[in-house]
Amino acid sequence: MGKTPQVAIIGAGFSGLRCADILMQNGVRVTIFEARNRVGGRVHQSKVGDRLIDLGPNWIHGTGTNPIAAIAELTKTTIEDFEGNQAFISMDGSPIDDNTATKISEFVWTTIDEAFKYSNTYKDTIPPERSLFDFFLDKVEKADFTPQEKKWCLETCRLWGAYVGDPIERQSLKFFCLEECIDGNNYFVASTYKDILAHVSRAALQNADIRFNEPVTNINSIVQADSNAPHKTTLTTATGETHTFDEVVVTCPLGWLKRNKSAFTPELPPRLVQAIDNISYGRLEKVYITFPRAFWHKDPSDPTTSGTTSYSAYERPTFTQFLDPTYTKGPEGILWNQECISLAALSADCAHPTLLFYTYGPCATYTVSKVANLDPSSQEYYNFLDDFLRPFYSRLYGFRKSSPDCKPLAVMATQWQSDPYAGNGSYCNFQVGLNQGDRDIEILRAGLGPDRGVWFAGEHTAPFVALGTTTGAYWSGERAAGQICQWYGLGRQGLGFERDDSLPSAGGKRVVASVD
Repeated sequence: MGKTPQVAIIGAGFSGLRCADILMQNGVRVTIFEARNRVGGRVHQSKVGDRLIDLGPNWIHGTGTNPIAAIAELTKTTIEDFEGNQAFISMDGSPIDDNTATKISEFVWTTIDEAFKYSNTYKDTIPPERSLFDFFLDKVEKADFTPQEKKWCLETCRLWGAYVGDPIERQSLKFFCLEECIDGNNYFVASTYKDILAHVSRAALQNADIRFNEPVTNINSIVQADSNAPHKTTLTTATGETHTFDEVVVTCPLGWLKRNKSAFTPELPPRLVQAIDNISYGRLEKVYITFPRAFWHKDPSDPTTSGTTSYSAYERPTFTQFLDPTYTKGPEGILWNQECISLAALSADCAHPTLLFYTYGPCATYTVSKVANLDPSSQEYYNFLDDFLRPFYSRLYGFRKSSPDCKPLAVMATQWQSDPYAGNGSYCNFQVGLNQGDRDIEILRAGLGPDRGVWFAGEHTAPFVALGTTTGAYWSGERAAGQICQWYGLGRQGLGFERDDSLPSAGGKRVVASVD
């Protein structure tokens, strides 16, 4: 188009920050409107006791062509291939023996792999109402297990809820393929995302005009009668101020879009509204609880330890699954299965005596509702969360009610569902009843484009291999910036190669081009 546009970006999360970086590398003037008083969006840290923790993402999913993994290496962020002992606590609170636990775990993950392949192969013919849990029911029924082992398998498969933020019964089998990630290992970010965020945000903080504490309430993209006339988009902020730009990139979370479709003038096209409504938004939350000592890790000096210093999974767990607990007082009808990670199992520099519980779905909604109006430093806040978690951590190895090592020092719960700027939830997922999930994502990616000068970015518009991840958010910001650069005939600084955004093949093979 022969001119350098003025571009506004709504949101300073990973997608907005990466979009700003690419645009500025190609000579574009960028203004970022951020509703919070900080950058990062859902990538954010706090403290439990004196230890820094991630309230948002903890993981880097896949490493082969993952720019976030590359940034982690560049910033000397400690990431760990967090495989280790997986303990299972049965319905009555007793540990399941290691041989059975291994058998169950291998069955569950093998079945998940089979479900990915099945979804890839038969996506077009799988009924929309069929769930991942239905797939498990069929597989468990045919397995050579005892009735008790079958029950444990079905309870264990519920761990999938901690990945997508909703119960497995709600996970679409038809679009389960959209949950598959980049090839390579999944790494836990042991030293937190702090330095990764600092790297991703550096260019924007140094060179963009960032307006903190300025929520945008209206996006008015005037449609010109002459299709060749330059379009303008006017943003209205919560204070009533207006600002006009050539192009606007909306990186607000999907949950925000669901609640704020009326913020767009003129109205969004019906098919885009449908796509926003169709894709679901997860309810994943976290609770960190820290102790004076990791009592659940058997000490090598313990006189009951054998000379080989080998441990059962129960004696030194990395992951612990609590299956359909009958020993808790959860509300009637709410699934109370839990999963926790021992942060004491991290490498020495990052290890601390803290348990990280992942809650999801109705259980997460319940806990958020109970702490939403409480001061995190209050005794009431501490008491509620300790009462909630005690039935679980008291089932771990080494717990002694009278021991000071077993009394929590501090506890911290996320409240993304109470945060309108996080979209009142965690990230996109794909629930039963969805008919055209892949096409819906493509519609979201397209946004309003060159017709109205409004582009969308965010994890919900990512390549199919990275939906719902920090990598996906980063790539989506890059894509939106590239579209604007192409539209204006600008350069391609920082963009690297075109990326394949197509669905995976039936064999599950994925091609994701490298990023400079």
